[in-house]
Amino acid sequence: MTDTLTRLTATIAARKGADPESSWTAKLLAKGPEKCAEKFGEEAIEAIIEAVKGDRAKLTSEAADVLYHLLVMLAARDVPLADVLAELDRREGLSGLAEKATRQI
Repeated sequence: MTDTLTRLTATIAARKGADPESSWTAKLLAKGPEKCAEKFGEEAIEAIIEAVKGDRAKLTSEAADVLYHLLVMLAARDVPLADVLAELDRREGLSGLAEKATRQI
């Protein structure tokens, strides 16, 4: 899975400076981080709807959209996937309750 996400991240990075008329990714990134975040939110809501409905195939498709748009949103704010993966590694083995207790509010 990490290989797929790494390749997708590289593709998104390559499209960051591309002509917005040549690529959906370039078009999203050209609209700025706020639009990328909005699109991520839309896709997350669509995934939630499919999860509630219980349609496995549609949820799978929407989940792929969520992952793609998450990576675009991260790229728009120059947050490397490696940083997100490192944070997940840091949390590995921690109780979710314990990890949340360490966060500053």
